[in-house]
Amino acid sequence: MSDLKIAVVGAGVIGVTTACQLQKRFRNAKIDILAHEFFEDTTSYVAAGLFRPGTSFCGPSEDITRKWIQDSYEFWDALRKTSEGIEAGILEVSGYIFSSEFPEIVRNRFLEQVCPVYRSATRAELGLCPGNWKFGSFFTTLLTQSSYYIPWATREFQSHGGQLIRQKVASLEHLGTQYDVVVNCTGLGAKTLCNDHHLVPIRGQVSKVKAPWIKTFFYGDLDTYIIPGVDSVTLGGCRQYESWDLKVNDFDSMNIQQRCEALVPSLKGAELLGHQVGLRPHRAVVRVEKEVKNPNGKKLKIVHNYGHGGYGVTTAPGTSLYACDLVQEILSGNSKL
Repeated sequence: MSDLKIAVVGAGVIGVTTACQLQKRFRNAKIDILAHEFFEDTTSYVAAGLFRPGTSFCGPSEDITRKWIQDSYEFWDALRKTSEGIEAGILEVSGYIFSSEFPEIVRNRFLEQVCPVYRSATRAELGLCPGNWKFGSFFTTLLTQSSYYIPWATREFQSHGGQLIRQKVASLEHLGTQYDVVVNCTGLGAKTLCNDHHLVPIRGQVSKVKAPWIKTFFYGDLDTYIIPGVDSVTLGGCRQYESWDLKVNDFDSMNIQQRCEALVPSLKGAELLGHQVGLRPHRAVVRVEKEVKNPNGKKLKIVHNYGHGGYGVTTAPGTSLYACDLVQEILSGNSKL
């Protein structure tokens, strides 16, 4: 397939990961990434990147969902162990999740199957942070900092002949005359691009602070979290359903600071680096599927890969590998649509 042309639309963590996987699968293909926003302008840059899929994260079936998560963990862990791991922003980290009311909050049916350590917190550990913590878990997992990984993956993509094209794609159909397959990784942009009413934004806001003494992550009630990264610590957060507001909200900033400092008081001495806002592209069932359209009588082959919500960094490798399988199927004509 030396003359095969593939367009990946979207340059967030899903887009660049998918593009890199496609290069490995179709070594002689011409693959372009088309996007209006790159690097720090993508939603992925706001994510803390801790490998912790929500228990409601959902693919088309339970088996496929678990495979996406397992494949993703293995991908991130294998990359972490290479000489490129630090440059790609991947760390192994441990920490706690506490709750004062709900035992189900501290359990994660996905993580318990993939993490090397996932256990109940001891009574002594429940006393590590101020608060009336009744339930807790300790686990070891991975962290991928997108501000390192996306530039690293983009360089890998370009070093293997991939092209970046800054273009606002108003219609996937318009790409049908230029490419054999279009892979749609547009996140929230798919709401209008695909007229997808199932896709909704969940607004998130975080603060970044300099606190090198924080080596352990902590989660508490009310979506409170403290996650150490490569060069900063992320404090969060909030989940505001169907909010399109991209402006930093001072009330949210104050609330996040108060909750995080109550959980880990040493943060009161941390230097504030800034605040960030992102709109998570949430879909009740993440859409990774094939579609064939016939605009103007010409067959257009599309593979969608979007709707990961707040778990795009976590599950990007798994859904990208799955999307590559679908590209192979749609090209070979094994398309059960």
